[in-house]
Amino acid sequence: MFPIHNSYNRGEIISIKKAGVKMNPEYNAPVRDHYRNDEHILKVSGSETLSAAPDQATITLGVITEDEDPQKAQQANSQAIANVIASLKSAGIPEEQLKTSDYRIDPQYDYIDGKELFKNYKVQHIIQAQTTDIEKIGSIIDTAVRSGANSITSIRFSLSNPDAYYNQALSLALKNAYEKALSMARTLGISLNPVPNRVEELSETATPMLFQTSTLSKMSTTPIQPGELNITASVRVEYSY
Repeated sequence: MFPIHNSYNRGEIISIKKAGVKMNPEYNAPVRDHYRNDEHILKVSGSETLSAAPDQATITLGVITEDEDPQKAQQANSQAIANVIASLKSAGIPEEQLKTSDYRIDPQYDYIDGKELFKNYKVQHIIQAQTTDIEKIGSIIDTAVRSGANSITSIRFSLSNPDAYYNQALSLALKNAYEKALSMARTLGISLNPVPNRVEELSETATPMLFQTSTLSKMSTTPIQPGELNITASVRVEYSY
């Protein structure tokens, strides 16, 4: 038990009770409520979007072979994918930037007059190749196709350091929220506390851009335009006044 230091005389205590102040029964002292009145809270949101050119790309490609004999289909696929990988290495993509993303052997069937008839086996070996040489993506794809790749699924453009752009966008989003709150305070004729009571980050990041390559086989060359990525940050902020 802490020592009691009661600096109130009886007359003062009576006057406090009459004034409607809550009393601590143990110490005969006023009870103080420590909270902020929500009636004096101004809630705003802020956002900012930055654009940046991608500096890396992931190309998804591979080889698909078919044969009635699964071993023959597998052998043909193994030889073809080996040629593709060798060509990608010669194009400047290091081995650690090449990885298998899918490998499967599936039986194929034809359906004639409601009957299921065995057709052959399909072997699919898909790899992902990552490069930072954005300007050479078209030639990398052409090289892979010439070496035996017959499945080009997609190209995924991204940033190697997205956090740097996101943090910049986040800072600007906070400034945007403060400018909104300040404008509203001026209009309402109130004094705004510039230090926010609460800041809530709304998750938004740089979305990788997917380049669908379903029409590449119809082109004599492979022109690739990476464009730009949008990095968006959003916040919800509460100020007091």
